[in-house]
Order: sequence, then structure tokens, then C-alpha cells
Amino acid sequence: MAEQLTKSDVEKIEEEIRYRKLVVRKEALEAVKEARAHGDLSENFEYHAAKKDKNQNESRIRYLERMLKTAQIVSDESKDDEVGINNTVELYMEDDDEVETYRLVTSIRGSSLRGLISTESPLGKAILGRKLGDRVYVQVNENAGYYVEIRSIDKSTGDEDDRIRSF
Repeated sequence: MAEQLTKSDVEKIEEEIRYRKLVVRKEALEAVKEARAHGDLSENFEYHAAKKDKNQNESRIRYLERMLKTAQIVSDESKDDEVGINNTVELYMEDDDEVETYRLVTSIRGSSLRGLISTESPLGKAILGRKLGDRVYVQVNENAGYYVEIRSIDKSTGDEDDRIRSF
């Protein structure tokens, strides 16, 4: 299945690819050359570590380029009173009697530990496109779920620390 990416996601991925090709690749090649100069390659840990780093960088570049080729571009625009991608929402969790804040993002940027909820997650699917004040049932599995109420929607993007998650 193709990843869903916003224009902002695409820009961040392209930026990472450029950085990896222009900076990381050059550093990795230099590290391999330097380690090779140390002599016997069969017992040269630095050489093997440098080669591994170089190969990991090249793999990451290929992964990101393949992701861009197969990606489905989605809009992060939504109506003022509607939850959309890149919106921060305050949700009242009825079961816990607590208000929690999340930002709805595409699947490659999802990180529940940082409050970034993927549009592919049960919570993300349930609130995407919903309106301020809506009470929404979040289906977790066939037998379980919970209710949330959308208390606020913040449309500011807040891209300060939205690096694409490395795999």
C-alpha cells in the first residue's frame, strides 16, 4: 500500500534525501577511505563499521526515493471547524475523564509518544473530518471502543520538530 503524504511530508523527505546524498554520503565515503588506510581489512573493525554506516545511508536513500515514487499525495486542508491533517486537537476522553491533546498526521509521522496520531490509527480515523463539539466513537477492535469529544481544533501547523520518522 502506498504511503499517504502531504506536500509538507514530501518536502521533508526530499530535504533528507539531499542531506544524505550531499553530506552523509561524503562523510561515509571518507570514513571508509580512512579506515581502509589502516591496513589489514579482515580484522579492521573501523573499516567494517564505516562500510556498515555507508550501506545504511544508501539503504535509507533508496527507501525514501521509493516512498516518494509510490506515495499518494493527500491534502492537509480542511474547513475551519473540521479536524484535518496537521491539526492539533483537544479531546475529552470520557472513560478517563481527561482532556488529551494530539496532532493528526500522516502515517509516516505518527508517534503516540510525541502526541502525533496517524490518520491510519483508530483514533485518527474516527476524528478525521469531524467537527468541533462532535462526540465520536473510536472502534479499537471488534469488541471494544471508547467515546471522545472534540473540544478544540488548532489549525496552526507547528512543524518545529516534525522530522520524518526513520525506520
